[in-house]
This record gives sequence, structure tokens and C-alpha cells, in this order.
Amino acid sequence: MAVGDLQEATAGDSTDVYYVDTGVYGTAEYGTVYILDTDRPALVDTGIGTDTDLVLDAMAEVGIDRDELACIVPTHVHLDHAGGAGYLAAECPNSEVYVHGIGAPHLVDPGQLWQGTKAAVGDLIDYYAEPRPVPEERVVELSDGDEMDLGDRTLSVHHVPGHAPHQVALYDPVSDGVFTADAAGSYAAGLDAPYPETPPPTFDLEQCLADADLLADLDPSALYLGHFGAWEPGDLLGTYADALGEWVADVERARERFADDEAVVQHFVERIDEVRPDSAAVWGESTARAKMAMNVRGVLGYLDG
Repeated sequence: MAVGDLQEATAGDSTDVYYVDTGVYGTAEYGTVYILDTDRPALVDTGIGTDTDLVLDAMAEVGIDRDELACIVPTHVHLDHAGGAGYLAAECPNSEVYVHGIGAPHLVDPGQLWQGTKAAVGDLIDYYAEPRPVPEERVVELSDGDEMDLGDRTLSVHHVPGHAPHQVALYDPVSDGVFTADAAGSYAAGLDAPYPETPPPTFDLEQCLADADLLADLDPSALYLGHFGAWEPGDLLGTYADALGEWVADVERARERFADDEAVVQHFVERIDEVRPDSAAVWGESTARAKMAMNVRGVLGYLDG
């Protein structure tokens, strides 16, 4: 796929599920927004704000008018998943924005979220648009066990807080598929192995592993990844859990060798061609290094307890 391309999901029993490549960080096959062509049409995730026109064009290609969109569902409020929420809400006036209750205040008043994102992602902030507020009266707070009525199907909400405390996964019984958010890792095109997303400040290894087990227990026929696209499960969740554990162990061993945390970060950034030789080919050298630094800092924060 290329940035802006629309694809119908065909994994497993997928029905009326589409996804558009939003080109996060200027990279094809990394950022996904899902479109559900249901009685009450829905978007799952929103892109980063700079890609709003791509999402609206994809909706039109599916046959969904802006006035028809009922639900905008950021799986969590990290801006690669929720940065477009305010932009899309403004363009789709009859929609409501569904988000976990922990994340809801950050969509209504995104100032703290914006400042926190700048601190977390460093130079990657240049790719983002500053988020626009979502009117409070249009926000619907989600919690674990809730159900979302889309007319011809009902999505069940599962809290998966290991990657972020405001993250949810959504199970679609009609398609027997799960919208995983970042709970299944990143499988961007060009990566040789799953890429653990471990950003600060709330990454939690044990909870991430529990989240992966929860997704596996749902036993879906399709996984709709935030990064990237629709997959048949195979051993994807087990492979991701193993990679995540190994990644945290690598950072922990490095911390034992160096005098301070910044030296640990630089150790991984400077060795990126050894640690993740595939990443520069996917994101480019500078973006790959910035992502590496962010993910190391997330693990270091976790190790601090």
C-alpha cells in the first residue's frame, strides 16, 4: 500500500471493515485508521491530525458521508491514534467521540497532552498537528466491559492498559476480529520482527503481557493492528510477547553497564544499525533514532517502578 490507499480487510471473517494508510512519520504501511461500514458508521483511530483529508477521502470512497459518521473511536489518546479526533469531529458534525474515561479529559482539553507528547517524542513532534479540542458534550467515556452499538453489530470494549492506561481493544463479533490498538506491537512493512512500542511515561511490561494474553483468549480470526493493517493471528501475539520481554531485558542489562540513563539511551541510539538494522529502512535514519530513544526511555521509566 501507499500513503492514502484504502484496503478492505480480508483476514479471517472480516466483513465491512476497511483501513486507510495514514502515512505516520511519512512512512507507508505504518499508521492505520479503520472504517466500519456499519448501520452506524464508525472510525477506529483517527491519525495524527495532518492526515485528516486522507481519512475523509477514504470514508467517501467507502460511501460514508461526513454527516453519516456516528462514532469516532480513538483506541487511546497517544496522538498517532487520537491526534485527528478534534479535526474529524469538526468535519463530521453528527459523530460522537468514544474514548476510555482516563483519556477523555485529554481530548476535551488537549493542552497537557500536547506538551507531554512533545516531551516524549522529541524531534518527531514535527510530524504532528497540534490537537484540536473535542466538545465535551460529544465525548462518550468507555470502560472495560462496555458495548458499542453500531446497529448491525456490537463492539465489546476491553481495557488493555499496558501500553497506556487509557488504551482499549475492541472485539467485533460479526467479523470475529479485534482492533488491537498497540497491544499487539508494530508490524510495519519492512520490519524483520515485531517492533515493541514502549513509550514513556506509563509503559508496563507485565500488563502488556497480560494484554496480549487477553487478546489471545478472545481467539479472533483477525487482528486489526494500529501498526499496521489486518492480520490472521497465527503466532503473532506470542511472537510479540517474546520480543517485548527480550527488549526490556536488553535495556535492563545496558542499564547495569552505564553510569546514567542518558548513556543507556545513547548506547541504543548509536547502535541502532545493530539493534534494529531494519528500522532506518522503514522510517529513515533520524526518525528511527528518535523512536529508539523514546522507547528506551519508556523502558527505563518502567524499570524505575
